[in-house]
Amino acid sequence: MLNSATAGPTRTDQRTAWWSAGMRPHELAQTAPAWAEYVERSTSTQTAPAAGRGPAGTGTAASHTSGEAGLASGGPDTDWRQALMRCLEPLLSAARRDLAAAGHTGVLAEQFLQRLGLRLVKLASRTLVLELARARDRGELAGDTPAERFLDFTHRLVGGSELADFLAAYPVLARVLGESCRQGVEGHLELLARLAEDRESLVTGLLDGRDPGALTAIDPGGDPHRGGRSTAILTFADGRRVVYKPRPLDLHRHFNEFVAWLNGKTGLGIRTVDLLRRPGYGWLEYVVPEPCHDLAEVRRFYQRQGALLALLYVLDGTDVHYENLIAVGDQPVLVDVETLFHPSYTPAGTLSQDPAYRTLLSSVYRTALLPLLVAGEHGVADMSGLGGDADATAPSSVVDWADAGLDSMHLIRRPGKTPGAANRPHLDGAVMEPRDHEIAVLAGFRAAYEAIAWHRDELIGPDGLVRRCAQDRIRFVPRNTSLYTGLLDEATHPDALRNAAGRSQLLDLLWDADESLHDVVPYELADMWAGDVPLFTARPDSRDLWASDGTRIPNILATEGLAAVEAKIAGLNDIDEHRQKWLISASLATRPEPIVHASTTGRHGVGATEADPGCLLAAATDIADEIVAQVISERGGAANWLGLELLDDHHWAIRPMGAGLSNGYTGTALFLAQVGVLTGANKYCDLARDAIRPIPMVLESLSADLETAQLVGPGLHGLGGISYGLHRLSTLLDDSELTSWLHAALELTERLKPEPTEFPTYAEGAAGGLAAMQAIEGIPAAADLAKRYADELLAAVEQGLHGGLTAPDHGFTRGYQGIAWTLGQYGVPGDRYMDAARTAADLDRRTRSGDHGWCSGDAGTALARLAAGVPADLDAYLRTAAERPVLADLSLCHGELGAVEPLVWLAEREHPAVEAVRRRRAGLVLAAVQQYGPQCGTPRAVPSPGLLTGLAGIGYGLLRLAFSERVPSVLLLEPSTGSKRPSQRGRPTATGETA
Repeated sequence: MLNSATAGPTRTDQRTAWWSAGMRPHELAQTAPAWAEYVERSTSTQTAPAAGRGPAGTGTAASHTSGEAGLASGGPDTDWRQALMRCLEPLLSAARRDLAAAGHTGVLAEQFLQRLGLRLVKLASRTLVLELARARDRGELAGDTPAERFLDFTHRLVGGSELADFLAAYPVLARVLGESCRQGVEGHLELLARLAEDRESLVTGLLDGRDPGALTAIDPGGDPHRGGRSTAILTFADGRRVVYKPRPLDLHRHFNEFVAWLNGKTGLGIRTVDLLRRPGYGWLEYVVPEPCHDLAEVRRFYQRQGALLALLYVLDGTDVHYENLIAVGDQPVLVDVETLFHPSYTPAGTLSQDPAYRTLLSSVYRTALLPLLVAGEHGVADMSGLGGDADATAPSSVVDWADAGLDSMHLIRRPGKTPGAANRPHLDGAVMEPRDHEIAVLAGFRAAYEAIAWHRDELIGPDGLVRRCAQDRIRFVPRNTSLYTGLLDEATHPDALRNAAGRSQLLDLLWDADESLHDVVPYELADMWAGDVPLFTARPDSRDLWASDGTRIPNILATEGLAAVEAKIAGLNDIDEHRQKWLISASLATRPEPIVHASTTGRHGVGATEADPGCLLAAATDIADEIVAQVISERGGAANWLGLELLDDHHWAIRPMGAGLSNGYTGTALFLAQVGVLTGANKYCDLARDAIRPIPMVLESLSADLETAQLVGPGLHGLGGISYGLHRLSTLLDDSELTSWLHAALELTERLKPEPTEFPTYAEGAAGGLAAMQAIEGIPAAADLAKRYADELLAAVEQGLHGGLTAPDHGFTRGYQGIAWTLGQYGVPGDRYMDAARTAADLDRRTRSGDHGWCSGDAGTALARLAAGVPADLDAYLRTAAERPVLADLSLCHGELGAVEPLVWLAEREHPAVEAVRRRRAGLVLAAVQQYGPQCGTPRAVPSPGLLTGLAGIGYGLLRLAFSERVPSVLLLEPSTGSKRPSQRGRPTATGETA
């Protein structure tokens, strides 16, 4: 039984006090904590639902009775939350008394108590349901139906002594519930007091001088900070509203000044939010969303959005997600500004040394205004200010209840839905897609960027607008808020509510999340133990942080936000503008939409030109120069690129290039080195060396994390592709050091375990690994791996033949055709490998209609069947290749240069009738490049440096068309000779043994 409340603080033996198990060791004291006093006071008197009130003190006795009837019958009016709320009534009754003592009763008080009751139910429901299940299993519940037995359980907890016994078994739950009640009442009374003090100023300021009448509703929203305080919308009798912010608004006032300055330079007329500042808090006008009247207004909306993006970029703004913007006709109105001057944070590890990653962190991308895809177990959602799609599947699961209101009630997890917001413009009832208004966004960005660059002295001079923000309070966000909210949610598990050690076991995971944040973890934990999302603030002129309780944490930040913004504005130039505009286009291209990994659109009317080797080399060199211009490098350090990467075959994202061959810096370096060797220009080879510098560190990291290495796999996209790239680059760059890197890659690859239940694709698995190992000549480890992979593929084909293994897709990269190709190259006529190749070629011959590409189309199928010695309709392939228009997508993967690979491969083998078709296709490709540019296989053909879908692959394909005898196929992982590789089996190895 809990101690009864006394007139003063309760003094007791901390070792035996019921509340001691809810305290962390350093918190224990002789005096009961405030939350324990609240719980004891609440439960010291036997209480039951007051007459004339429902479970939370609302409604009528009649409605309460009818609610119980609904529960008992299991009808549509069942409200299990109200029934559980009734169990917690003593806590709510104490809150009611505290409000009444402060002079607050009536509708607003009852609304507050209803919200508080629902929060308490959310915090306690897992534990209550656990106790429900135990009582059911013990046969203690009375009733003929599951609903009646559920009601019987809730009745058993009604009353102060019953709740006291329950909470004594879960002291941490008592702490969580007591703090929620105590802080909730304090925050509610604080808001009402501030409203009373500021009401006259609000009327004359934000409410146009007209009294709005009595306050009728308070709707809190956002994350709780500083004792459960959060933003709230206040509604008055005449329907008008204002927004309450429990934090200073000095930064927002200065942001309004920046927008006014920008309007004066551009004439864009961007709207801001009126505000009323008060010490430590403030009020904002309530912005009502409105639709656009015509398409011109939609374009103006996105033009202004682009200008806002430029301003947020130079001010280092972040966290401009979909909930922080309101679309008011042709005006994007930013309603929450608290993370300007936000210092860049680079986590420890290899990423911190990647110049492309650091560039991305300081770019327009970090604002979160541009499409921002958040991936999770259920897919990907765009949470950005431009996105925020309503009713899309949320990436993470949400907690829900099955059999709610029955004695079999239990927790389940299901995919959630994104709520959407009012951030997107509407026209004729339809939500406008930002991807379709890229030109308007870019126009607004350019206008604002150039205005800021031309008049930068007015911003960063001694008396400039930037310096006025020096001592404003900004919010610093060290981690994604979802990490905090997820931990708080999981901390409502009953095992975390019995004692402090159980809850600490969960919350202390913050120590392991990021070693560089250890200095702030104690303050994070203090907030989370109070039920809050941790809050840190900073000042633009300081490297210090302040915790939510005001504690100063010195020298945490790497730089001062003010200095970083001034340096950024001072450094604005044409190169930076071009890079930011690329990021805007690339980001918009990543908006979720159906992706068909094939190219079927042709360029009609393109006439073939004379494609002699010199012309093709010149075109490839131009592409190499474009890649050089896009590089992000440091003097004497690493070099890398930002590119578009396919996440899961359904969604694209902007990423710093990884180490892979297919779309990483190894493949881009291979192209640059090949250009350098063919042209004799050292700059390309030098850049190729700089690009691959991180590979030893990557291999070392993967060696220490075999689980991740296993996910990378041995295929084209993984360690097989890296090994092939290192082998080729060691020759092209004449660099023996790369051979030692290759041996390290092979040693790591040997440690990977076969996955017999996973299909051994060319892209990720053993099929690609076999092709890569066959190309690496003279190294016994590669020959041994080739034999191992060949045998794995034999087993996979046998399983597939009997229906035991299904390919994830059809075609070359993820279907049986890739297996057919590699086994056909490894085997010799009549042996089991060649037999398996023939079987694999026949297991899947499907291609998408009109898909001529390599990865899943006609070209890949033709290559596989030719290598396996299976009859192929070569005449039909050659006829199609001669007659069809050149594909708009020129990429290696599923575009034109992948589609022509069989022509080059057959021409090398002097196949009759092929050379004329190859020359015609080469002329068409060259003409398309000259007329339309190198169109990548990325969404909306946004230029990206990668090999399979990007510029490097197009350039490499041009070189292969020109010099196939010197440029081996990177799609087929051919050895450096470029000729048909002989079988590895039976060939002497470097040691003289037979592989």
